[in-house]
Amino acid sequence: MAAGIVLPLFAAAPALAQSDPAALQLIERLRPSGGEAPLTRGIRVPGGTGAAPQGSAPAVAPSAGGAAAEPVPGGKTGGSAGPAVAAPARPPQAAAQPDTTAPPGVPAVSITVTFATGSAALTPSAEAALAPLGRALSSPELAPYRFRIEGHTDTVGDAAMNQALSERRAAAVRDYLIRRFNVDPARLEAVGLGETQPLVPTGDGVPEVRNRRVQVLNIGG
Repeated sequence: MAAGIVLPLFAAAPALAQSDPAALQLIERLRPSGGEAPLTRGIRVPGGTGAAPQGSAPAVAPSAGGAAAEPVPGGKTGGSAGPAVAAPARPPQAAAQPDTTAPPGVPAVSITVTFATGSAALTPSAEAALAPLGRALSSPELAPYRFRIEGHTDTVGDAAMNQALSERRAAAVRDYLIRRFNVDPARLEAVGLGETQPLVPTGDGVPEVRNRRVQVLNIGG
């Protein structure tokens, strides 16, 4: 009876992805863009064709004689040249803060996964955080691809200890995805990177929660 319960659960995983908004978002983040839009550190950047460049002056409609009307004081147009009125400069837009440390152009996501201090055992909240990823990786959209699961830590504690801990945690996430969502083991590799690639650079001994994460990268077919 146990096998009869577990197997339908695995078979339903692709269907579950379609009804899980978090899984659908992960599918969009982890599959290649296919030329539709560039990718920057795993974030899809919409294409900008047809838009006027920032800071350009608005077009001036031609006058009745066919020549472009020139602005003059008082807001009227005429044949004599007046002082040019500069378009107000637009403030520069702040660059988006990347949420992964993947190389540019590589589809990737970072997921905060909760572990007990010094442990590689997944907590119930960790499994809940990983469930949308499992559904996404089981979906037909991501089935052709392989993925690298990276474990990352903050700078609290000894660097060698953090390295070993990140390796065990990445392996625990990989094992969970295989066991719970029937992801083909050949599609997943686990790597621990310890504190070597912080998302938020800090000094030693800083408990930065954003650096304690699992990063998933699409490494191709």
